[in-house]
Amino acid sequence: MTDLNRRALLQAGLAFPVAAMLGAEASAADPYADAVLKPGPLPELPEGAFTVAVLPDTQNYCEAAPEGFYAQTQWLVEQKEQRNIAAVLHLGDITNRNTKPQWEVAQKAMRQLDGQLPYFFVPGNHDYSAGGVTSDRTSYLDEYFPIAHYRDRPHFGGTYDREPESMLNSYHLFSAGGRDFVVIGLEFGPRKDVVRWANEVAEKHKDREAILITHAYVYYDETCYDWKKLGAKQHWNPHSYPLTKNGDDVSDGEELWNNLVSKHENFIMTLNGHVLYDGLGRVVSQTPGGRDVHQMLVNFQMKPRGGDGWMRLLEFSPDRKVNVIDYSPTRNELNVSKQNHFGLETAKIG
Repeated sequence: MTDLNRRALLQAGLAFPVAAMLGAEASAADPYADAVLKPGPLPELPEGAFTVAVLPDTQNYCEAAPEGFYAQTQWLVEQKEQRNIAAVLHLGDITNRNTKPQWEVAQKAMRQLDGQLPYFFVPGNHDYSAGGVTSDRTSYLDEYFPIAHYRDRPHFGGTYDREPESMLNSYHLFSAGGRDFVVIGLEFGPRKDVVRWANEVAEKHKDREAILITHAYVYYDETCYDWKKLGAKQHWNPHSYPLTKNGDDVSDGEELWNNLVSKHENFIMTLNGHVLYDGLGRVVSQTPGGRDVHQMLVNFQMKPRGGDGWMRLLEFSPDRKVNVIDYSPTRNELNVSKQNHFGLETAKIG
């Protein structure tokens, strides 16, 4: 592929051809060149701690390697007591091309969690439009993950008030370790009115620690997506997709920080996938009240076999510290590089 064609794809926001191109280029290199791998099992969970599991970008599993996705959710169920798993968060790009066979894989994988663990999810750009090209917001998500399947669950909070029957934007409540949380899940490139709704949810639950999950927020270079400042210099910004050219409005990471997260003193973290390269990034920003908010990118889709089973585990301790560790149940390995294993401390609310 020529540099001219490469730039054209990037500017068009067509992430799948770019992902395929990058994957082909990376195949000749060691996909674990930057990793520090350590054999499992995971260390014993500290007393009083609980785990929030994070599943980013399962698109390649759904297209070509479903066994990796099935193994992830099976392991989470098997480990729910030993790891004291409180919730599972999916960061979008559930599928690669928004086709029914791929959604069937996703449904089978995620429904292994039914009746076992609460799980919350958001759509990514590949979950929209025929072929997953994000020309509009049509998706099979609501057919395979309908609101009727979740509405009566104790953790279910609600959905975007102007699309009440859709799970594309939703919020959920859970409690663990004597702490109460609200998870706000927003669509890829959230529309301004969706952000208005999310502000109302955050305010309504200001006594709960808030976690935002959305597909595109932090970039791989330890910055937030910022179209106004950087434009197409940051690849795959929501503003660069056909969606916006067809008249839809979107929000990127910097806009979500300014118009949602920084306006509330109960957000403790944000999580997103989407970005290629090393698929990892962290930003810490302070709210007007002086509280740190940890914003994290995590994406493993570039690894072999659809992602090699890698997931992120957030281990919350009673002292408000969080041990972040990336683990693969299919490889039974931990990645303890500085980008994959680190600690953070969540600020108190109220």
